[in-house]
Amino acid sequence: MQRYQGKGVFGGIAIGIIHIYAKGEQQVKRYKITDIRAEIERFQDARQTAVGQLGLLYEKAVKEVGETNAAIFEIHQMMLMDDDYLESVENIISTQQVNAEYAVAVTGDNFAAMFAAMEDEYMRGRAADVKDISERVLAILMGRDKSSVITDEPVIIVADDLAPSETVQLDKDKVLSFVTVHGSANSHTAILARTMSIPALIGTPIPLDASIDGHLAVVDGNSGCIYVDPDDETLRIMEEKLAQEKEKKELLQTLKGKESITLDGRKVSLYANVGSLADLSRALENDAEGIGLFRSEFLYLEKEDYPTEEEQFAVYRAAAEIMAGKQVIIRTLDIGADKQADYFKLPKEENPAMGCRAIRICLTRPEVFKTQLRALFRASAYGKISIMYPMITSVKEVRQIKAIVEEVKQELITKGIPFGEVEQGIMIETPAAAVTSDQLAKEVDFFSIGTNDLTQYLLAIDRQNEELEQFFDAHHPAVLRMIAMTVENAHEAGIWCGICGELAADPGLTEQFLEMGVDELSVSPGSVLGLRKVVRETKVL
Repeated sequence: MQRYQGKGVFGGIAIGIIHIYAKGEQQVKRYKITDIRAEIERFQDARQTAVGQLGLLYEKAVKEVGETNAAIFEIHQMMLMDDDYLESVENIISTQQVNAEYAVAVTGDNFAAMFAAMEDEYMRGRAADVKDISERVLAILMGRDKSSVITDEPVIIVADDLAPSETVQLDKDKVLSFVTVHGSANSHTAILARTMSIPALIGTPIPLDASIDGHLAVVDGNSGCIYVDPDDETLRIMEEKLAQEKEKKELLQTLKGKESITLDGRKVSLYANVGSLADLSRALENDAEGIGLFRSEFLYLEKEDYPTEEEQFAVYRAAAEIMAGKQVIIRTLDIGADKQADYFKLPKEENPAMGCRAIRICLTRPEVFKTQLRALFRASAYGKISIMYPMITSVKEVRQIKAIVEEVKQELITKGIPFGEVEQGIMIETPAAAVTSDQLAKEVDFFSIGTNDLTQYLLAIDRQNEELEQFFDAHHPAVLRMIAMTVENAHEAGIWCGICGELAADPGLTEQFLEMGVDELSVSPGSVLGLRKVVRETKVL
């Protein structure tokens, strides 16, 4: 048995087989081959396997995000059947007598460069597609999976680290736990684990090789340990803990349908944070009273070109309909910093956390912003959609947003397209917004405090920097004072104020937040019932 100590970012026990997640592009070597026919057959076998994988991904995506958003996998299948692509690979193998990996890599680079040089924007977008299918075939030829987990049974994902763009491609139904060598407690891998309610470890000095891949392991998110090839006694103890956890979860189920109200009658709304339509089922399963944060950027991260208005509308409408009259607060595009989408072509920045991100992109690329706003307002005709704008620093920005919103609403009115009453709020996640919250409160319908970024900017500590975790204190008096001041200013202006950052789920602060007068707490779906239990056992006055 091997024991590796990391840092738990979500508790619980997971028992299963380890799957090493292979990162990004493959390192391809060129070597001579003697049997050309066998090498071409090897390529064809890999191509057919890739087509099969894409078929499975298409079927899963149709269920989660609809046919329109799943169409990319059909496009990739068709590209793998394209005669020009196939002939190029086979010609390189035949004429140069080289291995299939090299032929696929060269063909992928050549075709991507050809598409990227075209004038037509749609065709330029195919450059990323041809690179992606080539990477998939390469992964199969080299005995690896490409950006997804395709297994019969759920597995424990072990990786160096996972970027947001990688996590959106994972088959989440097949993930028992995340364990990473690097990463921070505020990384998107950690946030995803909390959304999925699965154990997760970061900062774990574990080898990423055959010595653990495919081996049985136990992840203990409470102690931050992973046991590889556990002995009988360890396995027995962990199975008992897993059974106890299941029993606790079943007890929490008795809180479904109960009010989130304190012993002295103080009511607070308990909402859920989600990143996709699939996450909505977790929110409903855990009896969330609404959606306090729908991270719309994942619509952008999972695509290789800007999502169209229709694609976005389909997702937002589905969210409104699924939640059946419950409030759904959708945060507008929050790309930038650690969430990068190549097709945005954002310049490399020395300090991306303070660079061109979120609302700054929207205000400097108004057509991208308007496309999303049109989709959001159209979807509001089908349920209780609210819109929330991130990374606000001034009243001037809010007024710019409101002017663009009015343009969008007038467009829809002119075209006779219906939309509902939409509450518009802002995230308080910069010190500037918190300090001027008395002025900002007069411009909007609600506040939602994003404690992750607010803490980062207040303490001048990059929340993604694992070397600085010892200095990152989300309970710092400055953070709590900022929250209290923001809530007070919101109430003085007659608007409500919630918290949607990770701090909202901290049971050690629940009583303090209620004393401050926080109206809503939005947490990962798996934390809703546990937090309801804390609220119902708390006396504020």
